[in-house]
Amino acid sequence: MNLSQYTSEFKYNWKLAAPVMLGMLGHTFVSFIDNIMVGQIGTAELAAVSLGNSFMFIAMSIGIGFSTAITPLIAEADSSDNLKQARGAYKSGLFLCTTLGIVLFLAIYFLKPIMYLMKQPKEVVELAIPYLDLVAFSLIPLVIFQAIKQFSDGMSMTKYPMYATLLANIINIILNYLLIFGKFGFPEMGIVGAAYGTLASRIIMVVYLWLLLRYKKRSARIVKDIKFFVLDTLMIKRIINLGALSAMQMFFEVAIFTAAIWLSGLLGKNPQAANQIALNLSSMTFMVAMGLSVASMIRVGNQKGLRNYKELRRITFSIFLLGIFLATFFALLFFVFHKSLPTIYLDLKDVTNYADNIEVLSIASNLLLAAAFFQISDSIQVVVLGALRGLQDVKIPTLLTFISYWLIGFPVSYYLGKDEMYGSFGIWLGLLAGLTTASILLFIRFNLLTLKLIKEKENTSHEITN
Repeated sequence: MNLSQYTSEFKYNWKLAAPVMLGMLGHTFVSFIDNIMVGQIGTAELAAVSLGNSFMFIAMSIGIGFSTAITPLIAEADSSDNLKQARGAYKSGLFLCTTLGIVLFLAIYFLKPIMYLMKQPKEVVELAIPYLDLVAFSLIPLVIFQAIKQFSDGMSMTKYPMYATLLANIINIILNYLLIFGKFGFPEMGIVGAAYGTLASRIIMVVYLWLLLRYKKRSARIVKDIKFFVLDTLMIKRIINLGALSAMQMFFEVAIFTAAIWLSGLLGKNPQAANQIALNLSSMTFMVAMGLSVASMIRVGNQKGLRNYKELRRITFSIFLLGIFLATFFALLFFVFHKSLPTIYLDLKDVTNYADNIEVLSIASNLLLAAAFFQISDSIQVVVLGALRGLQDVKIPTLLTFISYWLIGFPVSYYLGKDEMYGSFGIWLGLLAGLTTASILLFIRFNLLTLKLIKEKENTSHEITN
């Protein structure tokens, strides 16, 4: 095959993925705005947001990972025009995600005293707890939104969740400005104000998306007049089987980044604040790869419904190629601007915190060099995972992600991240090791599985012909 057979798919893949990227970036942008505005108050406040969000990252990874089970089921039903399956997947997914959102909120609410046992800076913990209470509650609308979003993505209606997240970000920025700094007569609430902004924006986001899809002809026949508590037991089991393992895959990856936050907290508030800056920047490039992952899931799900496995491989490789091009661009961006990007988050004119800010800037600059190196492997592993979810292959990939991040990545982070070794940079070398291993193992899995499916179909066709 020549290169044009892959690049010819770029336009459609981009059309499908770009709204998802912007929507996913919307989630991260909420955190980005929180970090920039809170960073103007001080490094302790920035570290507190980092610590609070470390719990949120774990919960969000479970919620978002679980909800991805809805997309391939909807994509498969859409390609075969199976209205009953589409309605069943939407209703069951919405019920399960609502329940999961409530469970995740309660888990964080009651587990937050653990922060006192984690050897984190005391001033950081005391600032983080009231922030976490409100942000944890926002998990309920966030996970409900994910259920509706994944349905919309599965129907290839990827632009509507993007509209919802753009609206949410505008509201979040306005409320942050008013409530963090106490502008226009509003109370000055510091990081708790950022939490109120996040909660309000996520509630508006889910209501807006639901209303959009309810009045769009293509989706209305599925989302209207559903009997929420009349459950399809078989579909519930199917979503749980796919969703639980997808949630574990995302949990294993996000948890190692969360472990990086906790390990950096052992080094002090400034390394933790620096870690948060590098993590927030690399999270935004990851969301671009996540957009391609969703496009991969949708298109693979469609081809699976048609049982066209050769076309499935061609389309998926074209998405891999696009992902590598974009990841290379971000790698160069981080490498060239590794010293200037962290300055966005800090007030270098603040005389009181000047020494702290300079230390944070120095550490964050080094971490962005490590982030530059893992852009390509991070992109490959998440796009391949999307393709495997589209094939509804989740068991083996879950095992591979566990091996990559927790048997290889975390031990490297723990060993090299000690103060007497490489500190914060050593922690991020472990992240690089885990992501690189995952990209290699998951690609091997996808390649072997699709070749097997093609061979099985050819053998079946040959038997029917004879």
